[in-house]
Amino acid sequence: MPAMLGLNVDMKSSLLTIGQVADQFGLPTHVLRHWESIGLLAPARVTGGRRRYSRDDLFRVASILRAKQAGLPLGEIREFLTAGDPTARKDVLRRNHRALLDRMAALRAALDLLETGLNCTHDDIATCPNYQAHLEELVATP
Repeated sequence: MPAMLGLNVDMKSSLLTIGQVADQFGLPTHVLRHWESIGLLAPARVTGGRRRYSRDDLFRVASILRAKQAGLPLGEIREFLTAGDPTARKDVLRRNHRALLDRMAALRAALDLLETGLNCTHDDIATCPNYQAHLEELVATP
């Protein structure tokens, strides 16, 4: 994701167009429009109904992107961003915290398996005892 500091715009006095925001975050403009249509974003409108994004909107886009990277579905992200109660926001984070830890553990196990395979000196990796030991948990499950 491109850094938010790459845009040469005075954010205190200038609002950004949808194209500028899309470029800044490496997104197609239709993604920003979709997020607006489902209540994740609400940019200001100027003459002709054109969207204009503030610095706060940029932080909201960044928050959406990070939440998506963490595996939160758009509905959960919307709930987090629109919750008026700080406790409700924490509840969304708690619900997704465990799922992310589980995903990270699964990814770590997958990476360990790949590294074992890459570092294996056995003639046939598929029959390597070290490689098979990493798969034992899956094989042993009824």
